[in-house]
Amino acid sequence: MHNSSWFVATLGLLLAYTAIILFFVIRGAMRTKSMADYAVGQGFSPYAVGLSLATATTSAATFIINPGFISLYGWSAFVAFGLCMPAGLFLSQIILTKSFRRYGKTVKALTMAQWIGQRYESKGFALFFAFLSLLLLSFIVLICVGLTKVLAQALGMGEFQVLVGMVVFVFSYMMFGGANSMVYTNTVQALIKLLVAVMLLFSGYEHLSKGVNFFWEQLGAISPALAQFPNASSPLYRDFFEIVICNFVIGVAIVCQPHLITKSLMLRDDKDVNRYLWVGSLAQMTFFLVVFAGFYARMMFPDLQVDGLPIKMDAIMSAYVVREFPVWAGLIVILGLLSAGLSTLEALIQALSTTVTSDIIKPLFGQFIPNDRAYIFLNRLVIVGLAAVAITVSWQQLQHPNLSVGIFAQLGVYGFFSTAFIPVLFGIFLKDVPRWVVVMAALTAFVLHFGTYFGGISPYLQGTVRNPAVASTFGILGALGVGLLGYGLGKIRKK
Repeated sequence: MHNSSWFVATLGLLLAYTAIILFFVIRGAMRTKSMADYAVGQGFSPYAVGLSLATATTSAATFIINPGFISLYGWSAFVAFGLCMPAGLFLSQIILTKSFRRYGKTVKALTMAQWIGQRYESKGFALFFAFLSLLLLSFIVLICVGLTKVLAQALGMGEFQVLVGMVVFVFSYMMFGGANSMVYTNTVQALIKLLVAVMLLFSGYEHLSKGVNFFWEQLGAISPALAQFPNASSPLYRDFFEIVICNFVIGVAIVCQPHLITKSLMLRDDKDVNRYLWVGSLAQMTFFLVVFAGFYARMMFPDLQVDGLPIKMDAIMSAYVVREFPVWAGLIVILGLLSAGLSTLEALIQALSTTVTSDIIKPLFGQFIPNDRAYIFLNRLVIVGLAAVAITVSWQQLQHPNLSVGIFAQLGVYGFFSTAFIPVLFGIFLKDVPRWVVVMAALTAFVLHFGTYFGGISPYLQGTVRNPAVASTFGILGALGVGLLGYGLGKIRKK
């Protein structure tokens, strides 16, 4: 599948991309004078921040990993990833953004852990969420695996060399610019992603040109389950609850991630919020539909083999791009896939390193740290540590995934925002919430999510491949019940 023209062209593309990114990083680094500048920047256009939100929300998972689920499990997987999850996300994003911005500005919170700690006047609760944020490393691993698959395929190089080179480069430049460079790089990446999203959606036009019925007949001929709703033979999309309810709930809660919900704090003015939401939502909608390309990939590889060798699920889209597009068009698509991954990777590195520095190191060891320059230096050391963990775990997932690195990432990320959902929701919309109520709700979500998943508690969570969306839904709904019950009891006690 690989030839020298792909290697030369991809290498040239990477060098040009590197030069552009470094230009913005140097520009941003010149404006970064404190941890506040690194965390949220100095005020940006709603169009730039809206595109930055869209790029941070839709990552390598949307463009590289999730289409593989559609290739394997068909229409049921598309309804889950392409329709139900986005619907929940848009609803939650609109409702939560304005209120979070209003309170975030008032308390000068740089991270979500700080927001929760100040909202509930508890340093301990803030520290709990700071440590909980480390679960987001699982999503960093997903992005590293996805980008490694794409670049190794295009360059014809070993996956380990590509992984190490990519992580060293990205984590190095994120030591300096922070939010000031990230909004600019994300805007460039979003525009590239929009072009590539359209290219991928139209790449299988010949399959749709004879009508929708013919398209479904082609899918059914490969495997009847691909065109069915639900897909009872799959381990992840077996009924309405698993496909629609769980993924809608996940979409609603997914906004409660620090690199997403804090985006609104980067706006200059409250009047910009509506434009920010419109721009972000329209771009997100386009990106979420890209998973449809998973159908085209399955039609290209009906037996899920390339040159007689089986394709791992996480490599399906990489194989499709290299085979479907000529070199010049393939380069544009690879650039888009690169942008899809790096945009979210940058946001996660920025959010997670800020949380570790400001919310773990500062509260525990602040008396030993003399000034803000020392915090910036420590933040860079934290990023080095995150890079080392990312390489180690990503290599393990490249070698021995449980179906897909997507399952590993969902387990960690869904665990984080399941636990954060009720404290954020109640903190925004309810006054005088007793601290013990949100603490109990958060602990309920955490225990239910990981307990049901690893304990196999529920018919949905049996077998080798288990669905983290189901465990997360149990956690969120359980936490909601505990939170509302506790809030009601608190009200009764006051009377």
